[in-house]
Amino acid sequence: PYSFSSQPRSLAPRPKYREQPSAAETMKVHYGNIMIDPRVVRGNVLSVRPPPPQSTEPHTLQVKRQRRAQKQVLARKFTQEQIQPGTPEPVEGREHVHVQTELYLEEISDRIIEVDGECQTDDFLDRPPTPLFIPAKTGKDVATQIEEGELFDFDIEVKPILEVLVGKTVEQALLEVMEEEELAQLWSHQRAFVELRSAEFAELQRLEEQDRRIREEKERRRLEHLEKLRKQKETAEKIAARAFAQRYLADLIPSVFNNLHDSGFFYDPIERDIETEFLPWLMSEVEETLQKKVLGRMMLDSLIRMVVEKRLDEFSHPPPSAQTMAPAEEPSATDAAPKMFGETDAADQPVAEKEETDQPVAEEKPSDSSSPQLEE
Repeated sequence: PYSFSSQPRSLAPRPKYREQPSAAETMKVHYGNIMIDPRVVRGNVLSVRPPPPQSTEPHTLQVKRQRRAQKQVLARKFTQEQIQPGTPEPVEGREHVHVQTELYLEEISDRIIEVDGECQTDDFLDRPPTPLFIPAKTGKDVATQIEEGELFDFDIEVKPILEVLVGKTVEQALLEVMEEEELAQLWSHQRAFVELRSAEFAELQRLEEQDRRIREEKERRRLEHLEKLRKQKETAEKIAARAFAQRYLADLIPSVFNNLHDSGFFYDPIERDIETEFLPWLMSEVEETLQKKVLGRMMLDSLIRMVVEKRLDEFSHPPPSAQTMAPAEEPSATDAAPKMFGETDAADQPVAEKEETDQPVAEEKPSDSSSPQLEE
């Protein structure tokens, strides 16, 4: 089998415009001879053994050489970039643009120059009208002279024509009269038919209206009957519900009123006024009176206690003159008696105090009875 492989190569530079071929080149014809083409197999194809397939992969040394060359190119390019100062980055909102700095500027365009060419022709003349076709004559012209009265007499020849014209006119007039009479009869029949149809239509409308009224009356009475039945049913249900409610609420209303009365919703205004206003005032007044009584008793008890303590101190400490004279003299029977009498008095003193303390209690009764009178 045929196989072809070649080394990759760059494209040759192509001119911007195609060159115009010369006359000699256009006349020259290139022929290809396949007899000398090495790619064409000559002879019997079946008997020829195909050569072993050759590997299309490049040699290892060649691959290493290519890689080394690429590395050298990259290193040289990197060195040039490091040596040559680069252009600083553009500021925000701007960009770098390649411009021409030569003395003479050259228009850079990849588009082929095109030029429009024009050509003006002469104005067209109007086509002349086509002449009328006149066929050529094929015979001879012959003329004949006719004198007046030779062919026909007008008075004689015009009579049948007049008869025909007058007859046709009269016949047409009669036909028109008959047609008018027939039209009049048709119109009269049509008017009668229209009147009859109008009467029938009016009668039909009257019957339809009567039928409609009958249907409406029937529907109205049916609705009234249904409404009456509905009201009767509703009334019966209301009566039954009322009777059931009365039976159900017969014991409920007294119990509700009893509960409300027990809860205090129903009360006597006079009794409530006495309970809410008079009794609290009375209790407050009684409490104030009792407090005053207790205060009076406490004050009286304190006064009595002070008097009793003072008297007790006086009786427990005799005068100093009597004490100094007593050791000098001998005690006698008469002196001992008063001493014993004093002791008995001291012993009987608590009883007297008790009687004195009990006496104000008896005396407080008239004072207590008089205090409410004074307060009132």
